Amino acid sequence: MLETAGDGTAGVALVGGDAGIGKTRLTCELVAQARERGFNVMIGQCAELGDALPYLPLADALRGADPTLRAAIAERPVLEQLLPGGESAPSSGLTQQRLFGSLLGLLAAVQPVLFVIEDLHWADRSTRDLLVFLSRMLQSERVCLVGTYRTDDLHRRHPLRSVLAELKRLPAVTAVDVGPMPSAEISDYVATFGDMDRRELSEIVSRADGNPFYAEELYAALSEGETLPDGLASLLMSRVEVLSEPGQRVLRAAAVAGRRVEDVLLRDVSGLPLADFEEAVREIVSRGLLRVDGYGYAFRHALLQEAVYTDLLPGERTRLHATFATRLTAPAELAHHHLAGHDLSGALTASAEAGRQAERLGAPAEAHRHYDQALSLWDRVPEAESLAGEGRAELALRSAIMAADSGDNHRAVNQLRALPQTSQVHERLAYYLAELGQDDAAVEAGEAAVETAQTPAELARALATSARALAWTDRHAEVAPRARRALEVARSAGVPDAEKGALISLALLSELDGDFSTAAARYEQATSRTSGILAMDLRAEFARARLLYEQGDLVEAASATDSGIRLAEENGLNWSTYGTDLRFLRFLIHYVAGEWDDAERVAGTFGARVGTVPEAILSSFALFVEVGRGLPAVGPRIDWLRPFWSNDLVTYMARGLAAEDALWKGDPTAAWEHVRACLSQLIPADPANLRICAVGLWALAELGRTDEADDLRERARTAVAGPDGKRGPMGLEGRAWALRVEAEWVRVQGRHDVALWQKVVEAFDYGFVYETARVRWRLAEAQLATGDRESAQATWILARDAADNLKAVPLASALEEFARRARFLTASTDGSLTARELEVLRLVADGLTNREIAERLYIAQKTVSVHVSNILGKLDASTRTQAAATARSRGLLTDQPA
Repeated sequence: MLETAGDGTAGVALVGGDAGIGKTRLTCELVAQARERGFNVMIGQCAELGDALPYLPLADALRGADPTLRAAIAERPVLEQLLPGGESAPSSGLTQQRLFGSLLGLLAAVQPVLFVIEDLHWADRSTRDLLVFLSRMLQSERVCLVGTYRTDDLHRRHPLRSVLAELKRLPAVTAVDVGPMPSAEISDYVATFGDMDRRELSEIVSRADGNPFYAEELYAALSEGETLPDGLASLLMSRVEVLSEPGQRVLRAAAVAGRRVEDVLLRDVSGLPLADFEEAVREIVSRGLLRVDGYGYAFRHALLQEAVYTDLLPGERTRLHATFATRLTAPAELAHHHLAGHDLSGALTASAEAGRQAERLGAPAEAHRHYDQALSLWDRVPEAESLAGEGRAELALRSAIMAADSGDNHRAVNQLRALPQTSQVHERLAYYLAELGQDDAAVEAGEAAVETAQTPAELARALATSARALAWTDRHAEVAPRARRALEVARSAGVPDAEKGALISLALLSELDGDFSTAAARYEQATSRTSGILAMDLRAEFARARLLYEQGDLVEAASATDSGIRLAEENGLNWSTYGTDLRFLRFLIHYVAGEWDDAERVAGTFGARVGTVPEAILSSFALFVEVGRGLPAVGPRIDWLRPFWSNDLVTYMARGLAAEDALWKGDPTAAWEHVRACLSQLIPADPANLRICAVGLWALAELGRTDEADDLRERARTAVAGPDGKRGPMGLEGRAWALRVEAEWVRVQGRHDVALWQKVVEAFDYGFVYETARVRWRLAEAQLATGDRESAQATWILARDAADNLKAVPLASALEEFARRARFLTASTDGSLTARELEVLRLVADGLTNREIAERLYIAQKTVSVHVSNILGKLDASTRTQAAATARSRGLLTDQPA
């Protein structure tokens, strides 16, 4: 896996096995090999406190980073705040997505990387989410991600179980099950420990049962002259019990701290004088029970820590937890020790603060859990509001918002409904209900938010959210007045997020009414200032860029999209919803503008190995260029996407493009099956029908069938009209595809309508290079069929040049075949003149100047000059007149008969 990662194919390994079976030893060998190969290595470890400490293994890995990694981390403030002394920046929303995106950017910046996360069975929810994110997103990066976990700790309802089941279905993930060592192997392994007789070796091998750690402990006990008690826990404690009393005291305190503990903290909790403490620690380390770890100590194995902790008396355990609580400052650890020490007041205070800290760090699931823990203690603690630092309702609202941010909108809605119904509660309730598609309930909550607003800021946000909720109901007419009022209140009260939300709603209404200039102006206003809410800012950037694209202003659309992508990248939000949408749009702009090398580069980040519907949608976009260029990646990508064809958007793109691929490969029957499958999943009024109907008519023409052509044309006309016959104006591309359907329908009937095909060319010629070229192919066919041979060849040359520039091999091949059948003159007798040079030569012979030729061919005058120079050189002519005479003598200006 290291080798493939080094070559540019990311991989994930999930290493499972019983405690002590050798997972850590295996990863240590991997780490050593990675360093030999020049990999940057990051190692993070979960701990039993992992459920309380968000992103503990990531923080651990970042803290242990080498100088190269440190420099890259420093460029990413969201990651730097996880380090000791790091300060949490004020949240502007999407904190978790920013953290995930920043880590992905870090891994890409310092690749090749080996990132190891140990003891995933103790991972917190946010770390599990991070593992899933990286496993899905890592594709072509030179990154190897390894996670280890104990199989014997995964009870039936363990939260890691479902994560493992999900991840093991991903193509990039390899499951590694580490089982017991065979007797022969463990015998050889034990023999390396030191001198022992055959009986002792046999007993250790027999008792170890294939477990290397157990074998090591058995040998250590035997070498110290101890008897070998039954069971691993008894064996471990037998080695602890030989320590001096101060040594046992220090080790028990260390066990309460967890797998690791800092030197100063352990010394304080142990209560020993400095000299006695150091002597006790030296004894423990010399016996291999603790090892020195940075500024403190770590248990050699988690099983040893568990054995010592379990052996503590209840009162002893409680007192030690309480002592730790008096010396710690980290809220999550404080909450853990206060609860274990039965200090409910301290636990409530620490839980509330731990929730706020987790919220700032972008760990909403942990924040929600801490807030809920504080709320569960509320009635059992006097003066709870003073201890928590805020009222119960405020804390419960935070908990609900964090539940939604962690993806549980249903829980958020239930919690909000149980709270005092303030305007802020109603507004959030309306927002989450709209996200859940419960439009009527969302409208009701939005209206309640407006009615109960106590301040201008509350009113502005309530009006903006209410307008957004109304937009998806039959009360469409109420959206504009409510959004205008929201805009007015937001501006006077200085609430930029509500102002931006209102502007977006008003711009969308203008679009639907066909007033695109007003829509553009409102989107421009929305993007001209930040709202403080990143999701809102990205939404506005995407909406403006989308409108510019749909109106055919590809240059401005590209600029607007790049601006949105920069905002996403700067905040680690490349893989957020709008970050992804912006990259989709940038790909489409490259594709339409004929910048296919750039489009292919962007598509390379989409990945072919998919495991979810969003990934399949992302991957489907790459097919536009891959099919257009006839690349070998088409087949494997379609195979990966096949399981997701039940999704409408995946089917529209993947099967629609699979139909085109089949047509290029001469299989119209397969193409027609793909088209029928697409149409079965699209509602008739969906504009997406237009492209699919056009491809379907192409397939019917190849099959020589007219039986279903009328149905396709009618379906396309329904899509143009809309569900109620009142659709607003379509964008340029939609209008072009609608004309294309009409022209393809005529072609299916066996007729050649030159004027109609010319209209289709003009419709696509707003800048859609590939479709203009494809339609010129059909126009050239119609022109030739109606006897206009000169126009046909001129049209063919334009199409052929575009296909060559795009490296659109299937189209170029089709055009070559058409030229061969048409017996077009495509080069001079010695093959030296290109098709474009022949076209320029004809116009030179007609006496046109370079400027006139440039205007006729829609190319730059400088380009004409280059062509003329090439022609003179190839024909060995010194003047334009001599070149024309040479061309006539060779028959280069005479059309050959068809």
